[in-house]
Amino acid sequence: MPITGIHHVALICRDYARSRAFYVDLLGLEVIAETWRAARGSWKLDLAVPGGGQIELFSFPDPPARPSRPEACGLRHLAFATDDLEAEIARLEAAGLAVEPVRTDALTGRRFTFLADPDGLPLELYEAG
Repeated sequence: MPITGIHHVALICRDYARSRAFYVDLLGLEVIAETWRAARGSWKLDLAVPGGGQIELFSFPDPPARPSRPEACGLRHLAFATDDLEAEIARLEAAGLAVEPVRTDALTGRRFTFLADPDGLPLELYEAG
C-alpha cells in the first residue's frame, strides 16, 4: 500500500503553556485533542494543520536542548504554507516575533522566510500561492 501523505509531525516543548499559545493563539492551528498524561507528567496536544496533517505537541519535564546550529542531522525545520507572505510576516512581527529577511528559493522561484518557535525550532513560512 503506498504512502498517501504525512499524518503528523511530533514536537517536544519545554514550556507547554507558552508553546500552546504560540501554535494555537498565534499561528491559529485548531485543537483536535488535549490530553494530560499524569504517568509521564506530560501534555499531548493534537493540532490540525490547514490543508491536512497534524502536529502533536508534547511536553516533557526537562527535555534536552535540540542541536540546531551548526545544522544537526535529522529534522531540519517545519515549513508552513501561506498565500500572503508579507501579511503573515507583519502579523507575526506585530506579535513580537523576530522574522528573518525574505529569501527566494533559487530552484522554485518561491519566497520564504524563517522564524523560531518558543523552543528555538526553526519554522519556515513558504509562499505557496
